[in-house]
Amino acid sequence: MGCPLSLGLSPSPTTYKSIRLIPVHSNLCPGLAMSPDPLPSVYGDTPQPATNASSGSDIHASEETTRTSSSSQDTVQTSSGTIVPLDDPVIVSWDGPDDAENPRNWSTRRRWTVTVVVSLFTFISPVASSISSPSLPAISAQLKIAPGSVYENMTLSIFVLAYAIGPLFWGPLSELCGRLLVLQISNIWFLLFNTVCGFAKTPTQLLVFRFLAGFGGAAPQSIGGAIVGDMWSPTERGMAMALYSIAPLVGPSTGPLVGGWIAEKSHWQWVFWSVSIADTLLQFFAFIFLRETYAPEILKRKARAMRESTGNKLVRSAFEDPTRRWMTIMRRGMVKPLVFLGTEPIVQVFALYMAVLYGVLYLSLTTFVKVFTLQYGEGTGIAGLHYLAIALGSTVGGQLGARVLTQVYNRLKAKNGGIGVPEMRLPLLMVSATTLPIGLLIYGWSVQAHTFWLVPDIGVFIYSVGIGANWTCIQTYLVDCYALYAASAVAGVSSFRAFAGFGFPLFADEMYARLGAGWGNSVLALICLVIGCPAPFLFYRYGARLRARSKGSSVEQ
Repeated sequence: MGCPLSLGLSPSPTTYKSIRLIPVHSNLCPGLAMSPDPLPSVYGDTPQPATNASSGSDIHASEETTRTSSSSQDTVQTSSGTIVPLDDPVIVSWDGPDDAENPRNWSTRRRWTVTVVVSLFTFISPVASSISSPSLPAISAQLKIAPGSVYENMTLSIFVLAYAIGPLFWGPLSELCGRLLVLQISNIWFLLFNTVCGFAKTPTQLLVFRFLAGFGGAAPQSIGGAIVGDMWSPTERGMAMALYSIAPLVGPSTGPLVGGWIAEKSHWQWVFWSVSIADTLLQFFAFIFLRETYAPEILKRKARAMRESTGNKLVRSAFEDPTRRWMTIMRRGMVKPLVFLGTEPIVQVFALYMAVLYGVLYLSLTTFVKVFTLQYGEGTGIAGLHYLAIALGSTVGGQLGARVLTQVYNRLKAKNGGIGVPEMRLPLLMVSATTLPIGLLIYGWSVQAHTFWLVPDIGVFIYSVGIGANWTCIQTYLVDCYALYAASAVAGVSSFRAFAGFGFPLFADEMYARLGAGWGNSVLALICLVIGCPAPFLFYRYGARLRARSKGSSVEQ
């Protein structure tokens, strides 16, 4: 059966009106993280077990305590007179639904500030992933790499390959150490190795530095969505998730837009150093504005403070297990995203679909400059302006999609008696999934026919709208399905999609050389149609059954 919701509470639990310390049995479930039974709410959205809701007596950690002794056992007595046995394990929860420490209760301004900073972290790493695209000829000339070779394209896409490995480390680590520490350390790592890319003297050095920079830059991709989910309830998070989700789409298209002018006006090294300068400024703001959002980490710190103030060494949060070693937790945590990929059909299908989206995106980023410089005779800087079609399309799709997503969710929730389920995020995806194949066909065949340059841009804009809307729907759906373990679920998806972001650019030149732009993009359109269009209909009908069988789903309403 696993651990019940009460975490071992006796049949007639005692409610303590002091310090919110609740005696429990000592056999806390070692497998809590993947227990098939419901987890206690970490957000205070629902009443906690063994709590007298009618008493109205939420207790604060600042209440004075006095240690007493009896013939049987030591106790701790609070100022209100409640006796807490010192040999009983106790759990710590929020001080009621309005606890100011709960990220869900932060002011709207504070939550939006954190959301913006996290989204900027998620934006700057993809900028770095693609900003060198217009500079590839200059880089190849100086480092003696064959032009148009797989090796040349790899200097760009190997950054994204690190996205496949980074989430397997950063995501679980955030569930062990908290989101804030992981985000700060990973960004400093990214900043260091992105800077040294500009000092590379050989192709091997550049590949190694790019990979290591991508490893650090992968953290916001895997835990950013979880941070948003930590702060915003399902009914509120539509717009916040849209801002976060749009960052990894606008970022890759912004990189070449800026990088094109840098490549034309300066040395290729500055494509890396300019990103480092911007990231240094962002890190400064992060030190000022970011705070921990992961509820189990906040409650763990709260329990630590209570242990020190009460002298009771058995105080802990519901998500702590003193018998488990951190190495074991970390090892299992690193495997958890792979478990999600291997056992959760929801994660598997959307990981595959997002891999296609990511692959198409980076394939376009790699080939855009070549299309408009070689076939349309434009300069590098002007050719880079066509990336605006991706940036604008992604922004429109993400922001418009978020508004529609929130409205549809709230409407369906109201019709369902005020109960929301994750599948209410999918109706928009049923529509937006069709825009990708349409846009790819327009782009491919207009380039093949060498039409006016605006026509390919229209096609790119259409499929970018679809990418933005789809990304927002899928990210929000995954966070809703796996709320407490969203970082691991999203890490699994991020890891899988990164392989496509790495691999698609490697065969792009060969594919277009053999098939041409028309048939090459038709193949991509067919893949998007086969995978993307049936998925939302199937999960809308069967998603609840799949979640009921899941060991990792912890749905919020």
